[in-house]
Amino acid sequence: MAITSAIVLFAVIWFLVLFCVLTVRLETQGDRGMILRGTHAGSPEDPRMWRRVWITTAIAAVIWALSCLVILSGAVSVRDFDLFSRWGLAGEPWSEPAE
Repeated sequence: MAITSAIVLFAVIWFLVLFCVLTVRLETQGDRGMILRGTHAGSPEDPRMWRRVWITTAIAAVIWALSCLVILSGAVSVRDFDLFSRWGLAGEPWSEPAE
C-alpha cells in the first residue's frame, strides 16, 4: 500500500466515523425547548465539535490501523474482489447483440 492510498483510506474511514459520532448523544434545541429565532428545532444545542473530532480521530485511527494490518499482511488483496476472473469471464469480449 502506497502512502497516498493509506492517507485516502484514513480520510474515508475518518468521515464515515464522523457521521456516526455526530448522532451520538445529540441534544437538539427542540429537545431542550430553547429554540433560537432563525434556527431549526433540530439544530444542536451544544455540538461540542472539538470533542467529537478527537473521538472520531481516535476511533478512525484504530479502524485504519486494523485495515492496514489486514491489507499489508496479504490476507485480503484486490484479486479477492475480482469476480470476473473467478467466474471465468476475464478477457472475454462483450458479446454483440444478434441482428
